[in-house]
Amino acid sequence: MKIWKKNLVAAAVLVTVCAGIYVNWLYTEQSSAVSLVDTLDAEKVMSEDGLVLTEDMAALAAGEDVQTTASDYFAAVRLSRQQARDSAVNLLQEAMAYTDGTGTKEVESAMELEDIVQTALSEAQIESLVIAKGYADCVAYMSAEGISVAVASPEGGLQDTDVAVIADIVMAQSDYTLDDIRVVEVQ
Repeated sequence: MKIWKKNLVAAAVLVTVCAGIYVNWLYTEQSSAVSLVDTLDAEKVMSEDGLVLTEDMAALAAGEDVQTTASDYFAAVRLSRQQARDSAVNLLQEAMAYTDGTGTKEVESAMELEDIVQTALSEAQIESLVIAKGYADCVAYMSAEGISVAVASPEGGLQDTDVAVIADIVMAQSDYTLDDIRVVEVQ
């Protein structure tokens, strides 16, 4: 009976994480969805001609550095963070699957899985609250050493009051102190 409850808790945590990932994907998909006809000439879409690479695409294909926008940065950070979490969750689930259900390894794996979920929820809450305060975009990354909050640069740049507002949000939503918080301005 005890093993069944642990598996149910792990499944509930997994479903919650997957639902959060799906909602995040759905939200970012809706906000960044662009029609192919909007980005390319309509005649190019319908014609038999080959697709001509833009200068940025050609530079990327050649391995050159291309200036990215702030929205590209935030999307890339969210994607890499999610991929790292997915990998960790998969490893923990595999570790739990190969245990007999009575060992301390299963308990440790379940606790680590719960920590990952709790961290993801806290980061999402912090990001939502910072965006609700009027900033264009935000990404929070929590670690044992502290929390880094990358914020899209407002018109006049980040001021001391902006950093204080962000730090207040982080301290209210987590156990971090002011010394553990790093606020980074993304141009």
